Amino acid sequence: MLFACSQNAVRSPMAEALGKHYFGKRVYFASAGTRRGEKDAFAIAVMDELGIDMSKHKPHTFEDLEDSNFDLIVTLSPEAHHKALEFTRHFAVDVVYWPTIDPTATEGSRDHILDAYRQVRDGLLKRIEDLLDYRPMGSV
Repeated sequence: MLFACSQNAVRSPMAEALGKHYFGKRVYFASAGTRRGEKDAFAIAVMDELGIDMSKHKPHTFEDLEDSNFDLIVTLSPEAHHKALEFTRHFAVDVVYWPTIDPTATEGSRDHILDAYRQVRDGLLKRIEDLLDYRPMGSV
């Protein structure tokens, strides 16, 4: 599964890291952006709150992907959605769009900004769990 956003610095690497952390043994996860961004300290911080180290992530683009054989591409921004449709024009790949706010546009205090990043993180985790039909141990 490929997650794609605009700069591969916040939304898509968060989704990739969440997928790998919770489902990495069952599903292959990767991420890419339409253009290369810079590491984001707020994204790293909110992922660290869950015990997920995203500090080694290096933002990259669709063109940097070593493997393009994905069953599903989940796009998180309109720009990435258009790029993914173009990228898969000649492949049998499902592309779905999960509109996801860009927390980098949030202004205000550090706590307010971190809350915006947490909302994105938690929303992505919920959608990934729903997509993969996740049930915690003990649930029927």
